[in-house]
Amino acid sequence: MTDAIFQSSSPEFIEIDGLSLRLMRSEGQGLPILMTAPWPQSIYAFHGIWGALTRLGPIVAVDLPGFGRSERRPDLMAPQPMGDFVLKLMAALGIARCHAIGPDVGTSALLFAAAARPDLFESVVVGSGGANMERLGKGLRGVIEAPPGAYGEPEGGAQVVGTITRMTRTTPPAEAMEDFRQSSLGRRWIEAADYVRAYPRDLPRLEALLPAIRTPVLVISGAHDPIVPPANGDFLVERLPHAAHTVLDTGHFVWEDDPDGYATAVSAWIRGGYRSA
Repeated sequence: MTDAIFQSSSPEFIEIDGLSLRLMRSEGQGLPILMTAPWPQSIYAFHGIWGALTRLGPIVAVDLPGFGRSERRPDLMAPQPMGDFVLKLMAALGIARCHAIGPDVGTSALLFAAAARPDLFESVVVGSGGANMERLGKGLRGVIEAPPGAYGEPEGGAQVVGTITRMTRTTPPAEAMEDFRQSSLGRRWIEAADYVRAYPRDLPRLEALLPAIRTPVLVISGAHDPIVPPANGDFLVERLPHAAHTVLDTGHFVWEDDPDGYATAVSAWIRGGYRSA
């Protein structure tokens, strides 16, 4: 696989806390930007917004443990422990303060991290990630509530390719789709679902922390998202002290359906919009 869709950036693997993690970096000046990949995609989900965001500062995009091509450890497959891992990741990478972008599963992980260590985050961009059990879409609730072993096909790669093809307005480039397939081969997709199966325990814990999170937060939602409806974004901004909600005319994969709109919203935020949240 080449790195053609990311211009001069190439994925690399590093070991953090005993796990092999895949990440990708860009050069740049200014405050670092940490990006965590959405599920069931990978860092290749950022193909459409990478060029625009690299103009904002140096980027580190990472597949969190158990997602993309990074190694998994069962104790990390839940929002709160994943938030703790984000802090370890930042320490290992020498990131003392950053803007953080975490669509989908990164939403809950980054908010837990910001609640624990607000000094590390200049701002946070989240969205398309579950915030409240009662506001999740029917399909996601089906994954969460299914008995162990009763959900998902034996070959997850093909299942994920079919899901992304069906739910995106424009199919991602072949290079990205192949990476998504490899990221979910065999039972890897089913094992990654353990993260959202922890929502009934961890989302109420996160809700209790939201009013105390002082970090400015931008939530970006898809107006027609059947998996995580924009009501989840409303839930967050109603409880966060410094937050804004941008709703784009897309489905769940906002960064794929409207990369220009997503990049524009993030760019305006990082370039100073967060100061007035």
